[in-house]
Amino acid sequence: MKQCTHAEALPYPEPVPLSETCPECLAEGMDPVQLRLCLSCGHVGCCDSSPGRHAAVHHEKSGHPVMRTHEPGETWRWCFVDHVLV
Repeated sequence: MKQCTHAEALPYPEPVPLSETCPECLAEGMDPVQLRLCLSCGHVGCCDSSPGRHAAVHHEKSGHPVMRTHEPGETWRWCFVDHVLV
């Protein structure tokens, strides 16, 4: 079973979210479907079901590997590099 090779290098505690919602969606006049938090820097971006896919775009530009859901009551994490739940 494939595992994330990046989880152990994540900062603790988690970074503080840099915004309450996806700033790119706000700037582009779009509504995010769901939010994701970058666990390297605290960037908040929208999920792949949103038109802008800003969480994935942030990963592609920054190389930051792991994000977690930023939705109330959810705790799962995703590694973009290893393509697995963490």
